[in-house]
Amino acid sequence: QVQLVESGGGLVQAGGSLRLSCAASGRTFSSYVMAWFRQAPGKEREFVLWISGSGATTYYGDSVKGRFTTSRDNAKNTVYLEMNNLKSEDTAVYYCAAGRVAERSSAAYNNWGQGTQVTVSS
Repeated sequence: QVQLVESGGGLVQAGGSLRLSCAASGRTFSSYVMAWFRQAPGKEREFVLWISGSGATTYYGDSVKGRFTTSRDNAKNTVYLEMNNLKSEDTAVYYCAAGRVAERSSAAYNNWGQGTQVTVSS
């Protein structure tokens, strides 16, 4: 098991940028695939991206491709989500998750953070 804590959320204007962090506990962080999901009010949780344990491979959802970038620092047990050219439809609670298999489905991840709110004003 790994415990996850997100930070960096906030209010930003459309077209702006924001960087989220997800800090993990434990000594096996590099063995986990890390993913980001988001959930807007009244909507289902949406896959954003995943990054492999080494950080060498990433996969992005279509709605964020070209605007969002992820990276990880295994020495710091932290994964990052850089969000650029933000749009009002990016407004959501963003969650990081850890799992053993790289999947788009939230069911593949059994470790979740508490979430951080991102609000994009138009």
